[in-house]
Amino acid sequence: MDDGPAYPQCSSKGCRADAKWQLLWNNPKLHTPDYRKTWLACDDHRPTLGQFLDVRGFLREVTPFGAASDAPIS
Repeated sequence: MDDGPAYPQCSSKGCRADAKWQLLWNNPKLHTPDYRKTWLACDDHRPTLGQFLDVRGFLREVTPFGAASDAPIS
């Protein structure tokens, strides 16, 4: 049985690098202002994932990712 990765991985398609950053976002057309979804990013994909969200007006905050408990499931 596969329990998934040993450490949370980057959310970029096909990337298997360890997560180093949390990109907190929401879609204001779908979510309340205080609701946050979380994407995880490695150092290489932080700029592109952040830009994708920012261009759409979804990006709320970027913070370092320290442990699995830092990223709520969303």
